[in-house]
Amino acid sequence: MPTLPSSTLAAPILPAPILSADDPSRDHAGRLAELRARIRRIEGAGGEGGRTLPFGVEAVDGHLPDGGLPLGCLHAVTAEDAGAGTAFAAALLARLATPRAPVLWILRGRDLHAPGLAAYGLTPDRLVAVRAVRAVDALWAMEEALRCSALSAVLGELGAVDLTASRRLQLAAESSGVTGLLLDLGPARRQGGAKPETISAAVTRWRLEAAPSRDDAEDAAWRPAEGLPERLGPGLGTPRWRVALERCRAGRPGHWVLGWERGVWREMGDDAVTGRRPDGGHPDRWAASWPPQWGAQRTALPDSRHHRLSGAGQ
Repeated sequence: MPTLPSSTLAAPILPAPILSADDPSRDHAGRLAELRARIRRIEGAGGEGGRTLPFGVEAVDGHLPDGGLPLGCLHAVTAEDAGAGTAFAAALLARLATPRAPVLWILRGRDLHAPGLAAYGLTPDRLVAVRAVRAVDALWAMEEALRCSALSAVLGELGAVDLTASRRLQLAAESSGVTGLLLDLGPARRQGGAKPETISAAVTRWRLEAAPSRDDAEDAAWRPAEGLPERLGPGLGTPRWRVALERCRAGRPGHWVLGWERGVWREMGDDAVTGRRPDGGHPDRWAASWPPQWGAQRTALPDSRHHRLSGAGQ
């Protein structure tokens, strides 16, 4: 019986890499950081190339891997208030979109309000809107769009999706490096009422609602426009959200009150949660506990982005 040479049966031996004395991989901290990045890429937690988008708020970035929102992967945002959810998503996507790599927004209604989005930096030249009547069509469009590297991000108004569907979206985002955002605008906008929470493959899961603004001159909203003052005065406050990071792969959960002013996120402090004024006055009449008890019964909102974009900070 013929036999094979021993060299044929032996496993190939790869040459050992030659490391120079000044090779950064010899540094322990550098090697450890590289190993963590590789693990996150394997888990789909670090996105393509380990890129992140910092909020610029130390309290928030400290809970996220590598100090920022991982890009090139899937994230889920749930908002009971449609205006708060739309504004929060627009502020996030505006920092990713460019005219050469726009954002694709897959909506279910006819109420995308361009001036409202532009107020948060998401201008029409950096946005492509697609309307899908059926949920199955929206899911298909989002998966296909996530595979297109010409886009910077894809948002789908899909509500809660099951584990299989979210896993397909996550794999599509990993394959192209495009960031995906699932936006669930709450049971008030879904037919059939609230649905039970499902397990998701999203790397982060956020839950938020509108927080009140203080009715004083210091908290007046900033709106640059010809013929208008820099601040519009008391009555129209800086947009604020009560934000809860419920799940973060390779990170930690947390909750904050965030505001948006001049294109920058700011942590607003405990007085924004309780409704108390800095001068020690009486709290606002709707002052609520924090963290909030999510899932409370709410009144349905009109299907209008004018309402959706004015829900934060009113």
